[in-house]
Formats: sequence, structure tokens, C-alpha cells
Amino acid sequence: MKKITFICCLLAALFLQACREDFTFETSTGNLEFSKNTVYLDTVFTNIGSSTYRLKVYNRSNKDISIPNIRLARGESSDYRLMVDGMAGKSFNNVELLAKDSLFIFIETTIDYNQYQNQTAEYLYTDQIAFDYGANLQTVDLVTLVKDAYFLYPQKYDDNSYEHVIIDDDPIYGFMLDANDAVNGNELLWKNDKPYVIYGYAVVPTEKQLVVEAGAQVHFHYNSGLIVAYDADLQINGEVSAPVIFESDRLEPSFSAIPGQWGSVWLTSGSTARINNAIIKNATVGLLIEDNAETVHLYNVQLYNHTHYGILAQHATITGENVVTNNLGVAAVYLNQGGTYVFNHCTFANLGAPGQTTCLAMNNGDGSTNSALIKATFNNSIFYGSTGTSLIFQKVGNDTFNYYFANNLIRFSDTGQAAQNSLYPIINTTNYLNNIIAKNLTVVPDFTNAADNKLQIKSQSAAIGISNNLPNSGFDILGNPRPTQNADAGAYNAKI
Repeated sequence: MKKITFICCLLAALFLQACREDFTFETSTGNLEFSKNTVYLDTVFTNIGSSTYRLKVYNRSNKDISIPNIRLARGESSDYRLMVDGMAGKSFNNVELLAKDSLFIFIETTIDYNQYQNQTAEYLYTDQIAFDYGANLQTVDLVTLVKDAYFLYPQKYDDNSYEHVIIDDDPIYGFMLDANDAVNGNELLWKNDKPYVIYGYAVVPTEKQLVVEAGAQVHFHYNSGLIVAYDADLQINGEVSAPVIFESDRLEPSFSAIPGQWGSVWLTSGSTARINNAIIKNATVGLLIEDNAETVHLYNVQLYNHTHYGILAQHATITGENVVTNNLGVAAVYLNQGGTYVFNHCTFANLGAPGQTTCLAMNNGDGSTNSALIKATFNNSIFYGSTGTSLIFQKVGNDTFNYYFANNLIRFSDTGQAAQNSLYPIINTTNYLNNIIAKNLTVVPDFTNAADNKLQIKSQSAAIGISNNLPNSGFDILGNPRPTQNADAGAYNAKI
């Protein structure tokens, strides 16, 4: 028995000796390599935390090393935060790194713009990550652009509940815009001196008007948006050289084309709006427009990268000129339950979105008088999507379904049942006049770069010179004059 015990102990000792690895860490000699020499943490709003950024540190040598110190150059006062080997802090001693191995450093920041205010709406905050000292010192720069902003959000009550508004009998996390707010002053005037950041739904109250200045930038947090209540009005006064931009509050370039980052601009029943020179992107629905007593006017409006629709209209009344869309998950424009519409010189593209998408969907609801398609007129426009069917119509019953297309470029290459459907342009000559039907890929709008939402047409475009002559359509979306005869279809003159 003693012999067996002795043998077991001997084998265990030999096993442990065989598995033990002796690591002798030598002091770093300043030969580290980095995945980046400068880490740009992109742009952040004041007092709003950044995303987490990653730096990789390499030991290319054949020796196990110990880095005497990794620290932020500004020390404990730095607005950056580090995590090294799972430990959070601003200075780390004797960080070990095996031969031919690497180390991750994670970086975040939250910066109070007011601490560094220098009479501008932006401040460039910098620091360094320093490795070692003296002759072995190596550094990686950290750079962040900090923007001041107006922050609009629901009030938090003493019981930790938040302000809500009632829209169509439903409570919505949001707040009423106030012309005499104690913090922001007149919230019914959105200025262009610094961005707006919206949390929850900002609501324009009944009988009030929200005016948005040219060049204003409005950023919506997730599940946020703008609601125009009954008998309220929205006036967006952008200019060609200074458009109003509505987008999400994620400012990193990697989020610039991601749909569904916020909710919608919602014009409720009975509201009115005039939207000039605006870019609306990365929402669930760009414009949700319900039935309205007066016409909603859209001029030079761009709608990109929305989860469902660029425009979703519910028995609305809309006039649109130089409206541009692209990359919508379902349809560029959805005219639901009838209504009255006139669109001239628009570019309704829907390229790049996966699945069965279209450019224009239109119906008359249940076929009742209340959902009649009173008028839908489209002149001098482009309808071009990633599928062969850029138009999808649904007519119920024999009630009013009035529509007319003149001098448009329309992609419609469906050779199935839709080709024989009298609603569509293949066999219909009553509702379609002088249109070019793109039945194959040789007839194209020849966009500059649709993947990047650059929808200017080039010299080989099938849309060149096909327009009829409309009054009051003198300029394209870039402010260039249109010729009085045979102008190009779409929102842009040809880019030669």
C-alpha cells in the first residue's frame, strides 16, 4: 500500500512539473505596436457618454514583457476612461504581455462641454495613452469632438415616473413643447446655433406652431420623434445651402446609414405642415401624415434609410416637389386609404434595401367613400427600385380610384400577373401618358451612387429630357435652374 501511495505521489509531482510554465517577464523596451496611432472617438454631445472604442497593443517580440505603466496623460482629471485586462482605471502598473501576444484597451468618455467652452458650439478634447517612461515612452493620441446642444426631454416626477402625452387615446413617453420653458426658453423655435437632442416624443401642442430655422440639426434618441398635434403646424424653413437635418443621436460614422434608430415625424389628423429643404434619415418612418384639412407641402425633401417607409400617408392631402427617397425597407411612399396627392419632379428610388420592396404603394382602403383615392398625380418623376415592380396598387370595389402618371421613368419589368393588370402601365394607356417603362436593365436612371444616396443622374440616364413643361418647377433640388423645354425627370438635373 505504501508503495502504491509513493508511486502516485511521484507521478503527480512529475505531472505538475511537466505542466508548470515558468514565465520570466522582462521590462518593456519601448517596442510596442498599436492597431491605431490615434483613436478618434468621433463626436459626442456634452455630458452624453460615448460608445466604447478599442485599441490593440502588440508585443511582436519573442520575449514575455512587463509594461511598467499604462496611463492617461491628463491623469485622474482626464475625461477619458480606460479598461485594461478587465480592470477599469486611468493608470495601470506592471501590465504583463506574453511574447507574440496582444492586449486590448477599451476607451470611453463623457465630457462636459461647459468646462471647456470657448465661444463656439464645438470643442476638440484630446488626451494621450502613455506607455512606459523616459526613453521607452510611447503614446497613442485620443481625440473627441464635443458638441454643445439643446436637450429636450420628458420631465421626471418625484415618484420616479416620467411625463407622458396622450395621442389618439394612447399614452406616449413624451412632452409638450413650451414657448416659455424655464431651461430652454422658446421650445417652439428650433434654432441653428447648436444641435437639438430629443428624448421621447416632442409634441407641438394644438393651435401652436413649431418653426425650424435653416441649418438646424435635430437628433432623436431611440424611440423618440416629433408629433404635430391636431390643429398644430410645422414649418421647416431649410435652404438649399443650409438644409434642416433630422437624424438619430448616434453620431458614429458606422451608424450613418442604419435604419430604425428613432421613430418618426408624425403629422396627426388635422395638423398642417410646410417642409422646405429637409433631410430626414434613419428613422422607422420618415414622415407619417394622417388625414389633414389643409395640404401638406413638401419641397426639396430627402428621405433615406428608414425601416419601413419614407412617407406613409393615411388619406392625406399632399403636394410634393423635388422629393427624393432611397433605401426604405418596405416602400418609398405608401399612400394608404386614399387621399389627394400631387408629386412633381421627384426621385422615388428604393435601391439597396433587402426583400420585396417597392417605390410606390397605393390603395383605397376598404373601398368606402371615406378611403377614396380622390387624386394621385405624378409628373416628371423617377420610380426605380431594386425589384422589377416599382408600383404596387390595390383597388377595392368600384369606388373612386383616380391616378395619373405623365412623363415619368418607371421600372416595371414584371412579366407575370401584374403585366396583365389594368392598374399598371404595361397595358394601361388611360392613366399613363408619355412614360418610359424600364422593362430591362438597359433602361436605367444612371444614378451617381445610389448606395451612398447620391441620386443625381448622369449623362446616360433614361430620364434626360423626358419631362413635360410645368409651371413653377424652375429649379431642381440643388437650386439649379431647369430648362423651360424638355427638362430631366426626377429631382435633379443631369450631372454631366
